[in-house]
Amino acid sequence: QVLLVETGGGSVQPGGSLTLSCVASEFCKSMSWFRQRPGKEREGVAALVGTSGTLYPDNLKGRFTISRGNVTNEMVLKMNNLQPWDTGMYYCAANRDRFSYTLLGESWTYWGQGTQVTVSS
Repeated sequence: QVLLVETGGGSVQPGGSLTLSCVASEFCKSMSWFRQRPGKEREGVAALVGTSGTLYPDNLKGRFTISRGNVTNEMVLKMNNLQPWDTGMYYCAANRDRFSYTLLGESWTYWGQGTQVTVSS
């Protein structure tokens, strides 16, 4: 069982930035972020495969950047130019033993508890 702990959520004004962190209890070959916005279905926002492979949905390219962090087994998501419609619960997900180039939620095995992101003026 892989444990995932997310931190870094909070409130920010439109146009602001946040960096989310997810630390896994052991090394995972693939890690990702999903979000659940109010009234919307869960959606993938970024995936990190291996040490540097990345995947983003077209509508988020350029604003969100996923990468390995400085802490052991850490993955971070830098979010720029945040807008009110980015508000939601953000979840870290991981696959320990697979390289997963996918943003389909059902393809990810381990999930964190989530961290809230609120964008409001």
